[in-house]
Amino acid sequence: MDRFYWSDSPLKSDESLVFQQTGVRLYDGDKKTKFDRGLLILTTHRLLWRDPKDQTCTVALDLPLVVFLEEKPSGFAKSAKISVYMSVAPSSKPPGPVTSSVYNFVLLSFREAGETQFFRSFQEALTQKRWLQSSIPVQVAAQSSIQNRQIRTGITGIERKMQAKNKQMEQNISEAFEDLSKLIDKAKEMVDLSRTISNKIRDKQGAITEDETIKFKSYLLSLGIPDPVTRETHGSGAMYHMELAKELSRVLEKPLQECGGMMSLTDVYCWVNRARGMELLSPDDLLNACKMLEALGLPVRLKIFDSGVVVLHLLSHSEEEIILDTTKLLEEKKSLTADELSQLVAVSVVLARERFVLET
Repeated sequence: MDRFYWSDSPLKSDESLVFQQTGVRLYDGDKKTKFDRGLLILTTHRLLWRDPKDQTCTVALDLPLVVFLEEKPSGFAKSAKISVYMSVAPSSKPPGPVTSSVYNFVLLSFREAGETQFFRSFQEALTQKRWLQSSIPVQVAAQSSIQNRQIRTGITGIERKMQAKNKQMEQNISEAFEDLSKLIDKAKEMVDLSRTISNKIRDKQGAITEDETIKFKSYLLSLGIPDPVTRETHGSGAMYHMELAKELSRVLEKPLQECGGMMSLTDVYCWVNRARGMELLSPDDLLNACKMLEALGLPVRLKIFDSGVVVLHLLSHSEEEIILDTTKLLEEKKSLTADELSQLVAVSVVLARERFVLET
């Protein structure tokens, strides 16, 4: 910030306006300054910041002092910024708001956007070097040796930064290959297990043990849903929920058959999110997608019982069939509790109670 000096703001005779942006704050290195939400002006020769409430409060930076620029995108609760790295100011520099600074760069914080166009215009102005065509010598013309030395320092900084990025990239690649190796090992284990099961079935050398069956099913479940529907791939709103409803019907049809044709929405939420891996669904998105199942004519439907329990059920499993099955079990067992019924038909106790309600 010690490279800036106070300016009366008017453009010089051979100086032209390039770009300007409102709502910009100046940082001395990483530290905030009092220069907040001002007008940032880029000319062919200088970078100026002006206070919109006090037109006499204007600071300027000569472009020949700029070594290189770096763009920093916006983040959570953070505005986009441009880092301006500078060489040492000449001794003839006019007085400014800061007499000395430990930083060789300033940050331009853009509160009202516009940083992308400003960055491009800034880069273009530095490339064209219109100040060299000026008949009026700039302040650092007599300081060529100092500037050249600082440019070399700036290049060294760039090289160090590139080396750090390359090192980080190598580390990321190494970690990625480690994950890939784990995946290959798991795939080999799955192939061996499936081959063992296939051989036992083909050779009839004995029944498959329960542990092997559970292990095999857990591997299949861990495979998840290939290419799950996301907002990034299918947009947002109704189209996203329609595609999500189709995915739910496709992946839930078999699990629903295994649990008696019905599953509570809570269990559906847990099952689907485990199968989707990192692409998790929110409860609202799941519910909105389930509401579209009937409109799309899919074999899985949403049902809300009088008690408030929400379930997904197969269209092929009607209430009449459920009542008949429950009645048959009651006639066979003479009496049944919700817990006993849940074990017989492989449903949760909550859904077993709802079956009794249907029966009545």
